[in-house]
Amino acid sequence: MISSANNYAVPEELSVTGTGPDQERGLVLGFCGLGLIGGSIARAVRSRYPRARIIACDPDRTSLAEAYHDGVADVLADGPGPAFSECDIIFLCAPVERNADNLMALRPWLRKDTILTDVGSVKTPIHDCVRRAGLSDRFIGGHPMTGSERIGYRNSRASLLENAYYILAPEPEFPAEGVRRMEAFVRSLGALPLILDAGRHDMATAAVSHLPHVLSASLVRLVRDSDEDGLLRMIAAGGFKDITRITSSSPIMWEQICLTNRDNIHRLLTELTRSLGRFDEILLRGDGPALRSWFNEAREYRESFSDIVSGPILRTYIIHADIDDRPGVIAGIVKILAAENINIKNIGITHNREYQEGVLRIEFDDQTALDRARILLSDNGYSLH
Repeated sequence: MISSANNYAVPEELSVTGTGPDQERGLVLGFCGLGLIGGSIARAVRSRYPRARIIACDPDRTSLAEAYHDGVADVLADGPGPAFSECDIIFLCAPVERNADNLMALRPWLRKDTILTDVGSVKTPIHDCVRRAGLSDRFIGGHPMTGSERIGYRNSRASLLENAYYILAPEPEFPAEGVRRMEAFVRSLGALPLILDAGRHDMATAAVSHLPHVLSASLVRLVRDSDEDGLLRMIAAGGFKDITRITSSSPIMWEQICLTNRDNIHRLLTELTRSLGRFDEILLRGDGPALRSWFNEAREYRESFSDIVSGPILRTYIIHADIDDRPGVIAGIVKILAAENINIKNIGITHNREYQEGVLRIEFDDQTALDRARILLSDNGYSLH
């Protein structure tokens, strides 16, 4: 039985296991870990499958109580154990090193047709554990390539999965029918399933997700160490803030990711060091055409990226509106959007004019809200960027 120290009461009956095997039942899903990603998947399940039964455990009892209060979790368990014995699919959503322990704790309670999956951004360690446990015929690795610099169940939302690639990495022994079932399930949650080998997945995510976090943190540290009088911190805005925003993510999580995907990150860092060395040579010899070609090739490849999916580096939905320096301007914009029930996720004044004129930076939850806001504000005479 889970008790809660916060404002949400968790009734005693939530400690019991679910329906018996001879009773009619709908989809039953288990979540070992209910943080940002686990919580977002659970919310998406609740939205898409309102009659599904969701069983959850997490060391953070406040998150569990909140999930019950929100109507997301139906059964709260003390840990991975008999409460999960009726699950059709179990999601391992804890940190990588704890997923292995949870897997072994669940092993005695698994039905023969239960599908095991995870949500980690590094696949090789959990796949190795699955093989040692003799569970390859039940396991398909998973990685929804989405996220937020904010962590925890409280910041989870079903829309986090919308149009995001959801990598599925089946073990060789995992049945083809199970793969098709998981593809359909992921698609039903609004995500885009993509089948990859675990090793290829780890190399790909090292390149487009893990290395950018390393570079972002390194750039911030470089500026910090060069900022003798606080000037750099004062003027840091525009491009610098954009490319270093991901540094706000959880340091504990990134410690774990770097250690578990160390070889791939090291290989890419080596290649990057060589690439920067070549750029430095071009810079020192003052070769303008080569510099232009360097930036142009990067720009062309960057512009080929699809805007349909959020990808591993979270897509943001932002517009910039020119504003006059007078009272009531911000309130006027907020009023226009509120009248049409458009939620503003974040709002702030951009004092730096590196890319825009004096502007108000407005962030929305999704593309639909952004498109509606763009039309409304344009119709009301605002100049948008």
